[in-house]
Amino acid sequence: MEKLYESMYELVVETSTKLPKDAKRAILKAKLSESAGTRAAMSLDTITNNIIMADTNVSPICQDTGLPTFVVKTPIGVNQLEIKAAIRKAIAEATKNGKLRPNSVDSITGANSGDNLGEGTPVIKYEQWENDYIDVKLILKGGGCENKNIQYSLPCEIEGLGRAGRDLDGIRKCIMHSVYQAQGQGCSAGFIGVGIGGDRTSGYELAKNQLFRNCDDVNPNEDLRKLEEYVMENANKLGIGTMGFGGETTLLGCKIGVSNRIPASFYVSVAYNCWAFRRQGVKLDPQTGAITEWHYTEGDDVDFVKLQQEAAKAGGTSDETREVVLEAPITEEQIRSLKVGDVVSINGRMYTGRDAIHHHLMEHDAPVDLNGQIVYHCGPVMLKDSEGVWHVKAAGPTTSIREEPYQGDIMKKFGIRAVMGKGGMGPKTLKALQEHGGVYLNAIGGAAQYYAECIEAVEGVDLMEFGIPEAMWHLKVKNFKAVVTMDSHGNSLHQDVEKSSLEKLAQFKDKVFN
Repeated sequence: MEKLYESMYELVVETSTKLPKDAKRAILKAKLSESAGTRAAMSLDTITNNIIMADTNVSPICQDTGLPTFVVKTPIGVNQLEIKAAIRKAIAEATKNGKLRPNSVDSITGANSGDNLGEGTPVIKYEQWENDYIDVKLILKGGGCENKNIQYSLPCEIEGLGRAGRDLDGIRKCIMHSVYQAQGQGCSAGFIGVGIGGDRTSGYELAKNQLFRNCDDVNPNEDLRKLEEYVMENANKLGIGTMGFGGETTLLGCKIGVSNRIPASFYVSVAYNCWAFRRQGVKLDPQTGAITEWHYTEGDDVDFVKLQQEAAKAGGTSDETREVVLEAPITEEQIRSLKVGDVVSINGRMYTGRDAIHHHLMEHDAPVDLNGQIVYHCGPVMLKDSEGVWHVKAAGPTTSIREEPYQGDIMKKFGIRAVMGKGGMGPKTLKALQEHGGVYLNAIGGAAQYYAECIEAVEGVDLMEFGIPEAMWHLKVKNFKAVVTMDSHGNSLHQDVEKSSLEKLAQFKDKVFN
């Protein structure tokens, strides 16, 4: 199959850099439902620009390209080892060319392989069938949404909804709660795949497989069709909204599958996916490995370029926000003047710092003076040119809650005035912001191209032994926008939205399905 490697490389690049038509239509519907000038509308505008830029630049839509997962169906007699070799070669080359972030990390040592290859990575699942072509599907599902996957064992008690039994109504409660618990940490508005039944492993696999369905399809199981429609109508009444900022759209799609189970176990497994719904598929000629057909080509495409041009002409202002320019080093006085809801525009220097950096800083000195500085929770996609200069290929925020055990202590220890990521942080960080004089800034999750455009230069890097995503990058930025969602006065937009959405969730406690 002389064309197989070329086809696999094209599939990887297409999946990472372009959203399928059905996902774009779902985002368009969300844009049209939001009132102009709100934080949700601003976020969706940024998301739209990011989709355009990723397509134009042929660069990752989101910097977190996840754990590449392939589902391969082959006719009898096709050499699956040849397919595996082509996939691995394509993954390594795509990583080298900045189409994927190096994400494969040794679970014991923490060492990054640098090419997305390793024990168990990428994931390749095979199935033999009687069709006369090879079908290959790929999903790139980042850590932010992967961490919001959830599994329920029925019967159980569910926060806000009470007892969920082993019936369709109990399943309904699980799905509604799964959307609530994700909040903005999974880069809402998102998509969910649901697997009913199976065991713990096959249930999650069934749920993830639902994400390969077309957003516009109709479930052939009448009970599940009704349940999908119910969830889509009512999950968007929770008021969580884009990025968890509040708004009209929290869920963009819901697909449900079912399999048999044993009498002792009843699992409802939910696979959450962010708005950057990166999955694609191809049909291949079994003799040559050439692509004969792409998936997700049905229906109209969305001209986001034209849409943004029309929006720019229409204009529109917001009474909801004010904009403040920040440039480090920032004083405590400047920080305490900021309030939840303010939009900040950052110019000058900031530093990236993720899990490895935060763990390191708890026990070591910082490699740079962080007093008055901004730390960005980000694991960028970076490429070095022939002259040894680093360039940012993608640089959206990562989910911040993972740093909750460290963040407050590190801010106080080093004098950091602002931390930026997505999804918000918890009570320990909020308390530290009050005591120390700090803020949490929420950037738009998944907007990796939009933010890469705001980075003028890479001015240095420290702690490269942790790997590219986990190193501390020194970035020179201009007009880098984010929203204050936790301030130094004890206010947290995330806390407020979580509380209000829990109250709204409770209205769905009564039985709906028999």
